[in-house]
Amino acid sequence: MVSTLKFISFLFNLLPVWLLDKIGRWLGRTAYAIDKRHREISLKNLRDVFGGEKSGDEITSIARMNFENLGMNLMEFLKVPWLKRGDVDGYIECEGLENFLNTYKKGKGVIFLTAHLGNWELMAAFYGLTGYPVDIVVRDIDSPLLDGFTRWVRTRAGNRTISKGRSMRELLKVLRGGGIVGILLDQNVTWNEGVFVNFFGRLACTNKGPSLLAVSSDAGVIPTFIVREGNKHKIIIGKEIPVVYSDDKTRNMVENTARFTKVIEDLVRKYPEQWFWIHQRWKTRPENDPRKGTPMAAQVQRPQE
Repeated sequence: MVSTLKFISFLFNLLPVWLLDKIGRWLGRTAYAIDKRHREISLKNLRDVFGGEKSGDEITSIARMNFENLGMNLMEFLKVPWLKRGDVDGYIECEGLENFLNTYKKGKGVIFLTAHLGNWELMAAFYGLTGYPVDIVVRDIDSPLLDGFTRWVRTRAGNRTISKGRSMRELLKVLRGGGIVGILLDQNVTWNEGVFVNFFGRLACTNKGPSLLAVSSDAGVIPTFIVREGNKHKIIIGKEIPVVYSDDKTRNMVENTARFTKVIEDLVRKYPEQWFWIHQRWKTRPENDPRKGTPMAAQVQRPQE
């Protein structure tokens, strides 16, 4: 069955990018019209974040464009496994590559910090195709068929996938060997997986893994994002994020995670129509922590003085 999906992917690859994106926009608009659940999640998230800054019409427009972006992502995902090195030129522009290279050349490993912004799958393929393969932390998909196909797509450019939950030891090994790992840090996690830090002025339970990984490996943390610009894409690579090292492990986790999250928020503010608003980012709440009052209670970002 995976072979059938591969064949479908090959057929769509024969279409020009402009036509794929046109189909994707149509799929996105259709999904916005019929998928009430995710439409309402995105609108609620946008109102909670931008309700005091943007009008109702602006929020609705962002939500519609967001669905269109996701539709285009889906169609472009089918093309990703067939991309060659030469296809990248003129299709994907890279800004700030020197920020990555300066850290990579130190030989201590690089943690790519990113988010579900633009076409993040295409960004991963770019690095693999340009000679910098990435070990990507991913969630297993419940459907073995879709999981097999998705992993095939993600690894065709030379990258490797590591299942979340079994990743820390493997990732440390990669980083200590001077390799690169990629982690998306913009999704909700459970109390035991995360710490609470501010994201758009609201506490959001955020994966503490990247902070633990950075402190344990001494690898550099480089923010990297991709944004859509018409039928092309631009990768934005920021400067290395300073990591807090101290004897207070809790302080390290909270402050580093807050720093990482702030970088993500800044990019989402610039390109709100391209972020993953259909996700329930603020679902886990500190007031509902079942371990409240115990040493294992989820940590919350300290107020800034």
